Amino acid sequence: MSSTGYYQYNMRTVVHSAPGSIIRVPALFKGMQARRVVLFSEEGSRQTGLVDQLISLFDAGGSVPKLAGVFADIPPVANCETVNTALRFTREVAADAILAVGGSGVPEVSKGVKYALHHQFTDIREGLQTRMNMDSWPHATDMKIPHMAVATTAGSGAEVSSAARFFNEDLEGHCSLINPFLGPDMVVLDANLTLGSPSHLTATTGMAALAHALEAVASPLANHLSDAHAFRAAQLIVENLPLAVSNGKDVQARTNLLQAGIMAQNAFCASRNATPIHECANAFSAFCAVSQGEANAVLLPVCIEAFSDFYLPSVGRLAVALNLQAKGKEDNVLLADVIACLRSLQKVIGIDRTPAHWSVTPDNTEKIITAVMSSPTRFIYQIHTDKIAEIIRHVVD
Repeated sequence: MSSTGYYQYNMRTVVHSAPGSIIRVPALFKGMQARRVVLFSEEGSRQTGLVDQLISLFDAGGSVPKLAGVFADIPPVANCETVNTALRFTREVAADAILAVGGSGVPEVSKGVKYALHHQFTDIREGLQTRMNMDSWPHATDMKIPHMAVATTAGSGAEVSSAARFFNEDLEGHCSLINPFLGPDMVVLDANLTLGSPSHLTATTGMAALAHALEAVASPLANHLSDAHAFRAAQLIVENLPLAVSNGKDVQARTNLLQAGIMAQNAFCASRNATPIHECANAFSAFCAVSQGEANAVLLPVCIEAFSDFYLPSVGRLAVALNLQAKGKEDNVLLADVIACLRSLQKVIGIDRTPAHWSVTPDNTEKIITAVMSSPTRFIYQIHTDKIAEIIRHVVD
C-alpha cells in the first residue's frame, strides 16, 4: 500500500463476456457511431478462420459500420515499424474505428495506431521519446476513435490496459507508452474462440496472466481494488488452467481464464511498481524470438527465487493468492512453498523449464542483460547483472 494511502484505479473498458458474444461486434461498433472499421490481427487468427468469421459478421449487416480493411501481418512482438505500416494502411482505407483481434502484438499495435492517429503522427516514434512515455489527465484526453478488442487467448489482458510496449528498432529496446485513454472502449470475451487453442498456448498465456496477478499482489503499491482483482485472478488461474489444458473444450474453464486474464491486467496496472519478472521476460522475448507469454511462463518461479529479497515481504500474500496454507509458517518456508507450487503447476500444464528453442547465445546474452539493466523501473528496484546471469543459466542448463 502507498505510504500516503493515495492510489488511482482506472478501468474504462466495458467488458462483454459470454460464449458466442462475438456476434455483437458490428452492433457494438454501430452504438459507438463507427462507420469504417479496420481489423488488425495476426496470421494465427487468419488461419483458424476467425478473421473470416468477423468479415462475415460485417457482411451480414448490410449497413454501417463497414469493414474497411484487414491488416493481419502483426508479429508476436509489437515493434514500431509494424505500427507505422498498420498506420499507413488505416489511412489508406479511410478507417475511423479499430478492431483488434488476437493476442501477442495485436493489442499493442492497435493502441499504437490509435495514439498516432489521435496525435496525427506519421511515425509512432514521434511519441516515444524515452523508454517510458506517460500521458496523464488532464493533459491526456479522450481520443474519440472507436476501439474494440476481441480476446483469443486468456493471457496478458492487454485488451483492457492503458499501456503498450513497442520494440524500438532505433533504440534496440522496448519503449512503454501509458495513457489513460489508450485502451479499447470495449472488449469481447467469447470463450468459444479459444476452444481450438493448442494446449501449449493455453498453458503459456495462462501462466503469463498469473505473472501479472502475482506481480500485483507483491507490489508495494497494491491497494484494496487491485487486491480484489489480483487475488481472485490468481485463484481462478490455479483452479482452471489445468482443466483447460487437459480438456481444451471446457468452455467454463476457458471463460474463467479469460476473465482472470483481464482482472490480472487491471490489478497489474493499478499497482504498477517494480516488476522484475516482466522486465526479464520482456528482454528474453525481444532477443530470443519467443512470445512474452512463454517468457513469463518459464521465468515466473525462476525470477521469484532470484529476486527473493523483493518478494519476501509479500510472500504470505503470494501464498494466499496461490491457495496455499500460510498460517504459522516462516517467510523462507513460504517462499519455498510458492516456488514449489509454481513449478508443480508448470509440470502439470507442460511448461518446459529449459526450452532449447530459446537459442540463448553469447551475443544476445549481453543484450538481455543490457535490456533488463536499462528497464524503466530500475530506479525502484535495482536488478544486478549477476542475478540476470543466474536466470540465464537456469534457462539454458
